Amino acid sequence: MSFFENTRKPVGLGGKIMVAMMNLGHSPVARWGLRFLELTPDAKVLDCGCGGGANIKRLLKKCPEGIVKGIDYSPVSVEKSKKVNEAAIAEGRCTVLQGSVADIIFADDWFDAVTAFETVYFWPDLPQCFREVYRVLKPGGTLLICNESNGDTDKDKKWTEIIGGMTIYKDAELKTYLEQAGFHNVQIHKKKSWLCITAWK
Repeated sequence: MSFFENTRKPVGLGGKIMVAMMNLGHSPVARWGLRFLELTPDAKVLDCGCGGGANIKRLLKKCPEGIVKGIDYSPVSVEKSKKVNEAAIAEGRCTVLQGSVADIIFADDWFDAVTAFETVYFWPDLPQCFREVYRVLKPGGTLLICNESNGDTDKDKKWTEIIGGMTIYKDAELKTYLEQAGFHNVQIHKKKSWLCITAWK
């Protein structure tokens, strides 16, 4: 397995290093993307594919009275996310669970927002995953997708060749999938090669 496969599902020592690198490396795109997400101080947020937990930490800061839950299907990522957000977990404001976005373990209409940073590339059966996200969002809730690669450059192909199971979607493809899942008011933001999409239930 190549080291880069750890972006998809971090395992072992290489996975631990990758998760730490993702926490640092993805912070500029995450900070930019979060500007497009309006949250109340007491919002309930789900971070899908939470990786190393850096964005859970940002979301907890954005919602000082809120609750942030994270899911990731890599045990290494879950472990790191729990470490990074230990204090909030102890306060009962944060939970991190191992699980798949294709079958989200939470109740219908519960979250004010769902976030997906640098992760939809790896979701199996994207339409099914979007339907699941739609299900757990409250009516009026928002989904925020934030990707470092927008599919507009040839460089993106290189990554999909190195990393098995990775698909880089163009904004129009994501918009179509989102609308098919029931989302409306899909808004697209771009900066350099970055892509941020917000969609409402």
